[in-house]
Amino acid sequence: MSDHPESLDLVLEPADNERLRNVCGQLDEHLRQVERRLGIEINNRGNSFRLLGEAAAITAGREVLQGLYRASAQEALTPASVHLFLQESGIDALLEDAPEVPESVIKTRRGLVRPRGPNQAQYVHKVLTHDINFGVGPAGTGKTYLAVACAVDALERDQIRRILLVRPAVEAGERLGFLPGDLAQKIDPYLRPLYDALYDLLGFERVGKLFDKGAIEIAPLAFMRGRTLNHSFIILDEAQNTTPEQMKMFLTRIGIGAKAVVTGDLTQVDLPRGNRSGLREAVDVLSGVRGIAFTEFLKEDVVRHPLVARIVEAYGAMDARREKADARRRKESKHGD
Repeated sequence: MSDHPESLDLVLEPADNERLRNVCGQLDEHLRQVERRLGIEINNRGNSFRLLGEAAAITAGREVLQGLYRASAQEALTPASVHLFLQESGIDALLEDAPEVPESVIKTRRGLVRPRGPNQAQYVHKVLTHDINFGVGPAGTGKTYLAVACAVDALERDQIRRILLVRPAVEAGERLGFLPGDLAQKIDPYLRPLYDALYDLLGFERVGKLFDKGAIEIAPLAFMRGRTLNHSFIILDEAQNTTPEQMKMFLTRIGIGAKAVVTGDLTQVDLPRGNRSGLREAVDVLSGVRGIAFTEFLKEDVVRHPLVARIVEAYGAMDARREKADARRRKESKHGD
């Protein structure tokens, strides 16, 4: 949400306390669900509501609340029915047709996190307004850090109940062998970049307390099968190292009130040679699916040391030369046959 959000006042009529309780849900959980989905803030007193956020989002919020109020006269609303209503209401088209994406500022205990550049702003906006997001691009573009910041913000606002950090345990060209300790200690080396972002945004002590309470959980990708994740913010990092089967399994774990952000760099696949990346396949298969957002980061979006962008560019040029040479050899081999 921008520093100066727009507001919209709405009165649901006829005033009916029972229907209002039905729309708001226990402890306003239905309102929080709509907030998460649209990236807006909803305040109410009785049947008077004020929506704060970007113009397209609060317009969609008005349509959703009016629709839920109509439905409240015939049925008892639940988080599942609100989720279905949001899915079927056509709000994705309204949000995606918004003419421009304003700057989205993420609030954390350590201060404000501001996207750097239009691509990061688009990414944060999509995370706030979509349930499943893919951030694909080179190292240093802020994919993981911004995803963790959005998760922390959602947890601090009580929009979700927990953050899940997920990563495939694939070694980057090395064989680490047996790792001592319990499950958490074994997976820790693979999740270190996510921990670094959490510590930076929340501090060591706060992160430790949230782990103790179960509000932050580590979940090795291989252990995700069979779970349904409700009211959670799930981050799958280094997704280029998933197989297609693992990616499909992960995406189908998403439950009611949950968000998932999938990040990865398709130029750094560490799977055994010949194995197709689940991230690459997901980009191909899901790019036209409504409600799923994709952000492609480029070398121009790198926010680390200036040399990182030049390194990314140099390796990209080498990969292009290799692909061209491979294509030429295949063509010559075909003509030779």
